[in-house]
This record gives sequence, structure tokens and C-alpha cells, in this order.
Amino acid sequence: MPHNDNLLLASLSESDIALLLPHLRFVHVKQRQILFEPGDEILTTYFPLNAIVSLVVLLSDGQSVEAAMVGRDGVVSATAALDGKIAVSRGVVQLSGDLMACESRELKAAAKQSESLMSMLLRNEQALFSQAQQSAACMANHDVEERLCRWLLRARDLARGDTLNFTQEYLAEMLGVRRTSVTVVAHTLQKAGFIKYSRGRIQLVDLRGLRDGACECYETVRSHYEELLGHNRRPSS
Repeated sequence: MPHNDNLLLASLSESDIALLLPHLRFVHVKQRQILFEPGDEILTTYFPLNAIVSLVVLLSDGQSVEAAMVGRDGVVSATAALDGKIAVSRGVVQLSGDLMACESRELKAAAKQSESLMSMLLRNEQALFSQAQQSAACMANHDVEERLCRWLLRARDLARGDTLNFTQEYLAEMLGVRRTSVTVVAHTLQKAGFIKYSRGRIQLVDLRGLRDGACECYETVRSHYEELLGHNRRPSS
């Protein structure tokens, strides 16, 4: 069934998934589609299947930076089931695709009936928080090339493919840097044979090279998700 493409839904017991299935609906989302803005009431919770959602922090001068990336390994806006009713970041579709949506009040009602479901949601929020913390440390301490390698690898893990459709403008926005910085780094990675870039399409060619070039944050975030949620997401060679 489609919901099994989300690792959290696939990991639920039969009784827990039975609580949720009547309330899950299939939704297709497009790249750059905004799911919610800071201050919005959280009405819907999303379980990505092959879409990727970025949680983005907005600054008063118009700049923005990605705090976390959520795909098939997690759930977006699960805080609504934990009484976190107001969004504190923008939720924007990073990569178009499909997800399962559930009214947040229905998720909360289901979680109240199941300790194991509530525990899964809490552990997801812990993993998401740890990713946001790691992103903050990464921005402060690692250079753009390391961060871009890390970002591309995580997007690749969630997309389950080596071809990613991202413009340099979008990459700059997610990394919180100028486009010129992304242009220089992308050229360096392409010259090294790690990627091929053309007209908003990035093909990851040398995964080993990208891993060597990425900062420690890629492996740290991956291991946090594996430890907290039991996802063995180590990418294939």
C-alpha cells in the first residue's frame, strides 16, 4: 500500500496503522508549494512518500534558511498531536511528489488511544529537533562546499535517486548563502567529477567523493534518525 513508502507509517503495528488509515488521504504536491507559514494554525499533518519538505526559518530582511529536511523518514507537523498548534517555520515542498495527509485533530485523537503511536511521534520530534540543532552548528562552523555536499546527500537519500531538480537560486536559499557562492562551489564539485549540473538538474556522479567532501553533519543526522526511529537509511554505493 502507498503508506508503506513512509518509513514511520510502515513501522507502525497493525493496531496503530488501523487507527490512522481511515484518516489518511493521498496528496500530490509541487515543488515550492507552501504547506504552512509561521504563525499558521496547524490543521494538517503530512507523511511524505517520495516528496521532500523543507522547514525554513524566515528573517525580517527577507532572507531564509533551511532548518530541517523531511522526507520518507519522518512526518511534518506532528507537533499538532502534542498540542503544538502553531507553526514556527515555513513548510515548503523542496521536491515534488506524493505524501499522505491527515487532519491533525484525528492524529491527536489516535495518539491518545495508543502509547506506542504517541511514542513514535515524540521520537520523530526529537529527531527533527536534533537535525535543526545540527543545521545551526553546521552553518556556524562549516564552509559552503561541505554544507552543499551534505545537503545533496541527504536530499538524495530521501529522494532515492541520483538526479535532483534544484536551481542554484533554490540551493542558495536553502543554505542561506549568496547564489554566487553556490555557483562557485557547484563548479568546483563538477570539475572534481562529483556532480553534473545543467539547467536546474543535478546528477550525483561520485557518491564516495561527495561523502568525503561533506561535513560530519551528514552522518550525524543520519545516525540520529537511525537511533531514534530505527531507520537504517545508510545509502547504497
